[in-house]
Parts: sequence; structure tokens; C-alpha cells
Amino acid sequence: MYAYVKGRVTLIKPNYIVIEQGEIGYLILTPNSYHYHLHDEVTCYTHHYVKEDINALYGFPSLESKELFVRLIGVSGIGPKSALSLLASDQINEIITAIELADVKFLTKFPGIGPKSAQQIILDLKGKLVTDDLELLPTDEADVAQALSALGYSKVEIRKVMKKINVDQTVEQMVKEALLLLRK
Repeated sequence: MYAYVKGRVTLIKPNYIVIEQGEIGYLILTPNSYHYHLHDEVTCYTHHYVKEDINALYGFPSLESKELFVRLIGVSGIGPKSALSLLASDQINEIITAIELADVKFLTKFPGIGPKSAQQIILDLKGKLVTDDLELLPTDEADVAQALSALGYSKVEIRKVMKKINVDQTVEQMVKEALLLLRK
């Protein structure tokens, strides 16, 4: 219903913020309300959540975190409270990587996420969160990613190692460095 709210932060509480826009104060539940600062002009990406006993507006600092929230609440047994606890850390890339690598231990460190919930998240979302942004890399880096893919490495592993390698080398040197990092 609401894609985002743009306005001035007028109130910050532990679980929510109020953003004033057009003389209306929108109470927005957030994973980390202290990400915002009083009187700042912000854009808060929102999700309007309606169930028989809940009618709430959830807000996020980025579109990526909002989309992950929507995916998480779509998982059986995961409600808004559990999804917010995952997103409160602002570790979106790490959460996505944990889901892709089936890292139950990482996911269970968040409040409200037990082993069964973590396994359900992995089962429902694995392979659905990673976009194919490897094609958007500069030519030499794309060649390295393609070589690693041909060697059987997953997109998650490739994406992770591409952030660590020195890109001011030849393609062959980058592939060697990437392989060394992947074998650690």
C-alpha cells in the first residue's frame, strides 16, 4: 500500500520512529530505530502488514532490507517480530550468505530464531535471494567470475571472494588469488 515515506523524523523510540510528512505523523516499526536521527529528512521504505489482529507499518533504511523482510515474513513460522530481529543487525549481505550457505548456526544467533526456524528459512529462501549481479562486473572481473563458475563455485562463493581480491592485476593473477582465498 505504501512504498515509502519521506519526511522528517520527529520521534525515536526503541521499537519505532515517527516520520512527519504533510502534517501527518507516521508511526513506523523499524528493526533498528537508532539508525535514524531526530529532525533528519529521511526516506523510509515501508511495508504495510495487515492480519486479523495486527495493522502495522514497518520501515527500513533501504529497499534491499525491506524486500528481505517481506521474504522472511513469507516463511512459515516467521512473523514480523522474528524478521525484525534478523534485520536489526544491518547485516543483510551476511544474512543472505548464511541462507545460501545453509548456515543454521549464524541464523540462530538472532533472538526468536531457533534451529527449526533457521532450517525453514533456508528451505524456503535458498536460491531465491541472490540476484545475478556478477554480469554487471567490469570485463576483467566478469571473466574471473566466469572462470570460477566454470570451476564449479557457487555465485555466493564467487561474490564473496570478488570483494576480497585485488582487481589491479591480470585476469590470471586475479583467478589465482581468488582460488587461494576460496581454498582457505
